Amino acid sequence: MQPLLLPRDFSRRSILKHTALGIGGIAAALLESRQVPAGIDPVRPLAPRAPHRAATAKNLIVLFQYGGPSQVDLFDRKPLLQQLAGQAVPQSIRDVPDAVGGVINHCKDAILCPPWGWKQHGQCGLWVSDRMEQTAAHADKLCLVHSMHCDSSNHAPATYQMNTGSILGGKPSLGSWLTYGLGSENDNLPGYVMLFEVGGLGGSANWSNAFLPAAFQGTRFRHEGPALANLQPPAGPAGVQRSTLDLAQAFNRSHFASRPGEADLEGRIATYELAYRMQAEAADAGDLSGETSATLAAYGVEDGNPATASYGRMCLLARRMVERGVRVVQIYNAVDKYGWDGHDSSHAYHERNSRQTDGPTAALLADLAERGLLDETLVLWGGEFGRTPMEQGNGGRNHNPYGFTVWLAGGGVRGGQSIGATDEIGLRAVEDRQHVRDLHATILAAMGLDHERLVFPHDGREERLTGVLGAARPIAGVLGSSAP
Repeated sequence: MQPLLLPRDFSRRSILKHTALGIGGIAAALLESRQVPAGIDPVRPLAPRAPHRAATAKNLIVLFQYGGPSQVDLFDRKPLLQQLAGQAVPQSIRDVPDAVGGVINHCKDAILCPPWGWKQHGQCGLWVSDRMEQTAAHADKLCLVHSMHCDSSNHAPATYQMNTGSILGGKPSLGSWLTYGLGSENDNLPGYVMLFEVGGLGGSANWSNAFLPAAFQGTRFRHEGPALANLQPPAGPAGVQRSTLDLAQAFNRSHFASRPGEADLEGRIATYELAYRMQAEAADAGDLSGETSATLAAYGVEDGNPATASYGRMCLLARRMVERGVRVVQIYNAVDKYGWDGHDSSHAYHERNSRQTDGPTAALLADLAERGLLDETLVLWGGEFGRTPMEQGNGGRNHNPYGFTVWLAGGGVRGGQSIGATDEIGLRAVEDRQHVRDLHATILAAMGLDHERLVFPHDGREERLTGVLGAARPIAGVLGSSAP
């Protein structure tokens, strides 16, 4: 064993000196991790950037159905539920040795069958519940992934995972990763916009940029009235606004010159400029007065049900945003804190939410297709998890992270097909199982990004949306030419 070598000047001053040098090195490394990576203009951080490979989609619209929509009531038909209604869970389901038992034990030992009928739709013959009849009219555009699973049965962690890849808050969101990787195509609007009345469970961590530069944070737009509050300056200061900003930015850049690489300072400078440019374009994007009465009616913007009208406005604004070059638009569906979360009277929750979202969702798909935007816009529909086929409470369903359905359309998606399967009662993904990380890898692939090469240095490691190397792969069969 080699002896421990100490400096000759083994004094208190020497110890502090050598310790300080070590701490200084750590601080320098941390500072370096906050710098804007090469290839990103700190003044125009949202300038378009080339993808890793050919992309099938330019934009993404996420229709996030928080609260946990029930796969067995909407998109995952299980005829056996009709036969087993009110009966005990089959022993074949109980005998599988995994964590699903915890979900079973929090439910009654009784199968709850859907009260709605099912029909086959489109040339492809996809089965869709009557609760989603208008969306079902676009069956040939849809790719249903029936075999999704995630890592938490609690709303906030599962919502974080669906939006950021991690069940813990503090990671960059999907929208932030996409704008970091690709920038945006409109200098006068944010690259990543959210629309909601009640946001995702867990709050702003669902759309945070976290350790990515501040320019990639999601921006909330309102769906009624002006898109942003205080967007227009008072009449008096408006005439000197540009010169005032120029002076402020000159001071900012002088301050920044002695602090190169400070991402937060760069982000502020860029944000001031974007805020100035947004005044005209954001107001235009949020103005629905130029839309035809037929379009407004299709989206349900003037529907007598306020929830339908609210969701319809969000869907219409999503189309207007991607039409103007916004890279990512995310909608949260619910107008209350529960969404699809029906632990009691699950069917009442699902009837309410499907009535609110079905028509506007179908209108969005039709409108994007008619305008030639669907080919370049990827649309994702899904929640943080699904629900159990067993009854909980009084006609309710429990959370189910073990098997649920999402669907994708547009942006190179091979429509008119189903991928994967749950077991015979729809509880557990058993065929071609797909983790949320795989869904994220698929979205990145559609946008031309390699999920393993999209990295950001943070705290001494390379961070990814999809986790460590080898933890994810794009879902086979999603992207490609449409099925007959």
